Amino acid sequence: MMLQPPTLVDVLNARNRISAHLPRTPLRRYAGLDQLVGAEVWVKHENLMPTGAFKVRGGINLMSRLDGQTRAAGVATASTGNHGQSIAYAARLFGVPATVFVPEGANPVKVEAMHDLGAEVVFAGRKFDEARRECERFAAERGRRYIHSGDEPDLIAGVATHTLELLEDQPTVEVIVVPIGGGSGAAGACIVARAVSPRIRVIGVQSAQASAAHDSWEAGAAVERANTTVAEGLSTGTAFALPQRILRTLLSDFLLVDDGDLLRATRLMIEKTRTLVEPAGAAALAAALSPALRPHLESRRVALLCTGANISPAQLAAVLASS
Repeated sequence: MMLQPPTLVDVLNARNRISAHLPRTPLRRYAGLDQLVGAEVWVKHENLMPTGAFKVRGGINLMSRLDGQTRAAGVATASTGNHGQSIAYAARLFGVPATVFVPEGANPVKVEAMHDLGAEVVFAGRKFDEARRECERFAAERGRRYIHSGDEPDLIAGVATHTLELLEDQPTVEVIVVPIGGGSGAAGACIVARAVSPRIRVIGVQSAQASAAHDSWEAGAAVERANTTVAEGLSTGTAFALPQRILRTLLSDFLLVDDGDLLRATRLMIEKTRTLVEPAGAAALAAALSPALRPHLESRRVALLCTGANISPAQLAAVLASS
């Protein structure tokens, strides 16, 4: 059965479910970013969520809707880190056993956080897609509810609440720039923005070193690509079906940026916002500063989704060393 994209009504219902468990994140404007981009720049600080990333919105929305039998059997998912944290956080909240498969060499900050939240963490394969395949086998064998990191309408409806909050706080925003790995966050942003005003442009950005979602969107069909990015929040070698269907219909544009630009943007975000930001969380700024996009943002009201703060010490050292 083909999954149906969530609607604005689903997002509003998701907001009601998660509001008792999560704070509303701030939307802030910084003079330094205005000057860098040449626009009125607002930052939606999803990096200030309890898990340090936006995906916990989706985890809580999905977990809250599972029936008692499913909760008792437990859940399993695969993640490079932030999605796994969201499932671990929500599972602890609702008393659900959770197992998260991660690739070897996963961000140790995120792995430790999943452990601390009570999830079982299993290392499998060198890349996310290898961990995902192992997780799918595990879930089938153990009778667990497998939670895909993108092909889940309840996850997309949950994370879309970030854009609902953003447009409530600043309804005159003209452009929203959002990082894309699997695409759930961007798909959610598109659903809300298009429902509020068709004039709002939603622009996605992904690492050129892991371009599967971008290339699939551009081709109109799923493709696989090499995945070597340093930004694990953008790290996938395959496109996710449900987010892609939404993005092909609603996304205004999709850019690629190099990892070097992500590291430089991370340093700038930390400096200008005085908050901790991981490379995936700085991708929107990297896009806004790129020659392909910056000229089109001049003098406009722009919102950047800062999606995560979970940077490892090694990544932070690389960021500080970047010029």
